[in-house]
Amino acid sequence: MSQQPEADEARGTKRDAAKARLIRRETHASRAVAAVLAAVLVTIVAVYVLFEAALKVFGQEPWLVDPDLSWQWIRDLPDGTDPLLLGAVGALIFLLGLYFFLNGVLPGRRSRHVIPNPRAAVVVDNEVIASSLARRARTEAGVTQEQVVVSVSRRLVEVNVRPTSGIPVHEAAIAEAVEDELRRTSVEPMPDVRVKLAPVGVIGV
Repeated sequence: MSQQPEADEARGTKRDAAKARLIRRETHASRAVAAVLAAVLVTIVAVYVLFEAALKVFGQEPWLVDPDLSWQWIRDLPDGTDPLLLGAVGALIFLLGLYFFLNGVLPGRRSRHVIPNPRAAVVVDNEVIASSLARRARTEAGVTQEQVVVSVSRRLVEVNVRPTSGIPVHEAAIAEAVEDELRRTSVEPMPDVRVKLAPVGVIGV
């Protein structure tokens, strides 16, 4: 009898761990592309060097460049090399290095938020959240769809409103309405809300 609660707890722990892994996979960009690209580049260089070394060992003509000449050229850099070619190669190497470096150090978060749910992993795109918040903001401001633009990031919701000329609009009321909509959806992490009113209003039809 005492083993049943322990088994249920173990299954619950496994479900929570699986859900956490799923949420992380859906909210963070995969580094598989960068890893595969790095592996392919290293493999190509290694295979080419081994191939040229094997040709040299068997006394055959080099396929592209003699290894000894290659090492001599590298040792003599930058002498005897076109500066434009050297600059282009250096820039290419720098960009590749920067690409791999940024993939390694940046968190790689996707434009998504998590909605807590005890049974499932719920992940929502920021565009969907922005659409819901824009609808709430324009209802509170009494304006049309074209007069409200909402952008959602991980830590900030920015609401830009172009009010109708002659109709007062209150930033605090719009911000409160948007914050209430965020609390209803319970997104994590909960972003801050910033409302901007355009200095020039729209002429009502």
